[in-house]
Amino acid sequence: MAKNLTLSLLLDFYGPLLTEKQRTVASLYYDEDLSLSEIAQTQQISRQGVRDALKRAEQQMLELEQTLGLAQRFRAITAGLDEIAETAQVLADAADPAVRIAAAQIRQIAAELKTKETDE
Repeated sequence: MAKNLTLSLLLDFYGPLLTEKQRTVASLYYDEDLSLSEIAQTQQISRQGVRDALKRAEQQMLELEQTLGLAQRFRAITAGLDEIAETAQVLADAADPAVRIAAAQIRQIAAELKTKETDE
């Protein structure tokens, strides 16, 4: 299951770099959770053809991630923004009014950046 989530995330980042066939097969498999047989039927190709396209897409996406690291960077930024928001909440709970206001601003900025990062 974790591999599927990882490859689904990689598909979001690197899908446009795959061939149309690879992108379609990978999207149906990882995003729509169709079986190889179901994909073969909808795409009118053999089950082996689906498997081959899927394996090539997986290999290409993993190589791109190893080289570029976009998904890893995304996860690190998202985790960092969550940590910033949590730390700001601790400040807001324990400090004077001026610090609470600043902490609220920090939480808001972190939330906006996280939303912007996930939308792109």
